[in-house]
Amino acid sequence: MSDASVPRAMRQPVSLRLASNLFLLVWLTLAAFPLFWVLAMSFKSPVDAFSSSATDVLFGPRTLSDGNGLSIVDIVLGIAIAWLSVKAATKWLMPMAAGDGTLQKIFSWMVIALGFAILFIIGFFFVAPWIAAPLEALLGSWGQPILGLTTQHYEAVWVENRFYENFRNSMIVTFGVVTVSLTVGTLAGYGLARSGSTFAFWILIIALIFRALPHSVLVAGYMPVFINSAELLRPILGENAPTLYGQPLAVIAVLVSINQPFTIWMLRSFFQNIPVDLDESARVDGCTHFQAFRWVIMPVMWPGVITTGLFSFLLAYNDFLVTSLLLDASNQTMVPAIASYFNRETTTTDQVEAIAAAVSITAPLFLLVMIFQRQIVSGLTAGAVKG
Repeated sequence: MSDASVPRAMRQPVSLRLASNLFLLVWLTLAAFPLFWVLAMSFKSPVDAFSSSATDVLFGPRTLSDGNGLSIVDIVLGIAIAWLSVKAATKWLMPMAAGDGTLQKIFSWMVIALGFAILFIIGFFFVAPWIAAPLEALLGSWGQPILGLTTQHYEAVWVENRFYENFRNSMIVTFGVVTVSLTVGTLAGYGLARSGSTFAFWILIIALIFRALPHSVLVAGYMPVFINSAELLRPILGENAPTLYGQPLAVIAVLVSINQPFTIWMLRSFFQNIPVDLDESARVDGCTHFQAFRWVIMPVMWPGVITTGLFSFLLAYNDFLVTSLLLDASNQTMVPAIASYFNRETTTTDQVEAIAAAVSITAPLFLLVMIFQRQIVSGLTAGAVKG
């Protein structure tokens, strides 16, 4: 909206606009600087990564002298691939998420996110070097590396240290938590939003109070049950009763119990913003309560489900305490696995590998936000207008 279309009395003074924009710029710089800095460190040799000179960290002279670097051709191709990836995520891939039902849409988005990640990796690590090699040979001295950069730390993390197993465990826990939380949360949130019972409302208030307790208190209560689960389940399952301690199922159960009150409360707020007339119209047309919920209400609730699912995803994805206490080394997720780099006599190489692993963790989060940005903004806006 231009200033000409805003009433004179509602226009902000120039000084206020400059101050607010300056504050926003400073805040964004402070928030983005650590991410940018660890990203630069993860692609440098240990000597450059922990150098006291900022220019050495950015340009990597020691990394370049070791024969690892990027030329102007590599940098231009990298920018082009990044730009095409953003275009693919926002304009080419998003229209492919078709489907009338919520489950179909969720599955479509999961397939699109996985496809985008695969295409980006192929383009950045395979197609770009294949194109750059003949161009650098053609340019001669102009095609020589000018920026020190190496991917050896990422190769050590993902190949030698088998970080992909931790990634797989994180995905099992995360998607398990999101699936259970949204399935139970949508049904419970819809019921509470359409119910006038104060008893159910106060039960949810009490559950939110327990949600505010430290996670260590809740884990301490669950741990004896999981450790002795084989004995508890033996009368039912016989001698083959499993021990839940150390299994992803135990972590999923604990994280769902911690997060479920917040999920229900948030979805209840979204459902309250949907007019009751939609339910009544669906019932008049012959739908049952569940059919009205499934075919009429849920398509309208899609942004709210995405927003709530993102919060559930972040809880399970970034959790350290619950996963480190309830999972053994063979089933460890990514966040606790990074701490293992510092549990032995660490070297600077181990520390840079830990930084590379930390950067790897943030990549899926950026991908999620980039793909679901419109739904997240719509969901947060819908949840904020309730009067």
